[in-house]
Amino acid sequence: MAQITKDTIIMDVLKIDQGTAPFFFEIGMHCLGCPSASGETVEEACAVHGVDADELVDKINNYLAQK
Repeated sequence: MAQITKDTIIMDVLKIDQGTAPFFFEIGMHCLGCPSASGETVEEACAVHGVDADELVDKINNYLAQK
């Protein structure tokens, strides 16, 4: 089972499972194809968007665990 951490690059999360995109849309991150997503970690994106990184990581890992 794949798991992510706060240090995982957003583009790597999407490569693991494109179904994770809605989790980023929910926090207001709509530019998943932009250069920032290619090099930004989950934690960095959460900081910019004012979201708790641990909560997002938990949501995504729970989603991945159910696959």
